[in-house]
Amino acid sequence: MSDKKLAIETQALSRYFGNQCAVNHVNLSVEAGTFYGFLGPNGAGKSTTIKMLTGLLEPSSGEIRVLGLDPRNDTQALEIKRQIGVVPENLALFDNLTAKEYLSFVGRMFLLDHATIRRRSEELLSLMALDKEQKKLALEYSHGMQKKLALAAALLPNPKLLFLDEPFEGVDAITSKVIRELLGDYVSRGATVFLTSHVLEIVEKLCTHVGIISGGNLVEQTSLAELSQGNSLEQTFLEKVGSVADSPRKLSWLEEGVAE
Repeated sequence: MSDKKLAIETQALSRYFGNQCAVNHVNLSVEAGTFYGFLGPNGAGKSTTIKMLTGLLEPSSGEIRVLGLDPRNDTQALEIKRQIGVVPENLALFDNLTAKEYLSFVGRMFLLDHATIRRRSEELLSLMALDKEQKKLALEYSHGMQKKLALAAALLPNPKLLFLDEPFEGVDAITSKVIRELLGDYVSRGATVFLTSHVLEIVEKLCTHVGIISGGNLVEQTSLAELSQGNSLEQTFLEKVGSVADSPRKLSWLEEGVAE
């Protein structure tokens, strides 16, 4: 293991829902200042893991350290929340607030002064191309606009660690480019991003490290530099999670031709 400081570390992290194991003894090591892509098929345990790391879900067993702090310690858990930003899969915006009102609320929750909130909000709204939609409520936004607002809110307090659950899902190419460039700049200044995504091409372009989870088990954890010396990310992913070789490749009725 590297001597570098870890932004996230887990030991035997597990979560059960009844008798079903969603996350099984996962050992994550995410170095500070890296862009970590957390990959896996649907239902593999990605969102459950993020919820545990961000304090939204209590682990069934195992240990977690986030920025060197223990989220099970009430005092340290509060300090963790001050230093992280989160974009959950369901976004969790306040529908009846405008973008400016929502960012103001978030800034006040993080105890930022009014001048800082105003300056950062203006910069973020301009960068996200939301500054011309200031009279619209969040519920009137398109899905892509809501994603950009959620990301703006997560970045507003200038966190050391950013958790993103499927940030590129359902967004257009322009929005995707804006988010990718912003996140690249964010990591380049020493912050850490922990991202889940189904889009392997985006992960390959953005991330410095990857972890692959399948059936609740962490089956791979490596740097993209080491991975590039062997198989592609797609090949590694398919090998680790299982291919579709045993599944039918054709639909039987298509062989009958198009109905006239």
